[in-house]
Amino acid sequence: MSIQLELLRHGETESGGGFRGRLDDALTPQGWQQMRSAVVGSGPWDRIISSPLRRCADFAAELAEQQSLELDLEPDLRELDFGDWEGRTAADLMIDQSEALGRFWNDPYSFTPPGAEPVADFDKRVLAAIERLTDRCAGERVLLVTHAGVMRLLLAEARGLPRECLLQVEVSHGALFGLRTGFNDATLWLEERCSPF
Repeated sequence: MSIQLELLRHGETESGGGFRGRLDDALTPQGWQQMRSAVVGSGPWDRIISSPLRRCADFAAELAEQQSLELDLEPDLRELDFGDWEGRTAADLMIDQSEALGRFWNDPYSFTPPGAEPVADFDKRVLAAIERLTDRCAGERVLLVTHAGVMRLLLAEARGLPRECLLQVEVSHGALFGLRTGFNDATLWLEERCSPF
């Protein structure tokens, strides 16, 4: 069996950009608007599944209540933990860690930032969560509210991209993508829909 997944990235957060994996930022008003705009005309869904981080879960809870849907929080769909780089921007890291940053951008599977979660481990936990979802939600249409890293991983997998191309997958705030998936059989079925904000 397969499931239809719609992947929604959270909107803009109060603390801005940079490496924000485990940091639990709230959405800005614009971030809320990005997400609300992204789902207009989408659905209907059978359930909503979200990362537990509030930039995802707060919107997911609002939408689930509005649509009288079940909401599940899935810890394994949280963002990659960037370790010592948490809260820092790429511009900031270029000052004192430019070589390390370059190695990470060129092949995130072969270089792990100091204190960070290895991308290979992140890959395993996200794909294990999708496998569980596929078993539990067979035949359903599911909205998954999550992070850029999770979406990049799933889209790269669906597109058959080489591992070193992971960070080249574009996922903007409020972006909505669709996948039809049976585990290890993901194919894109919906073009990207982005908020105009």
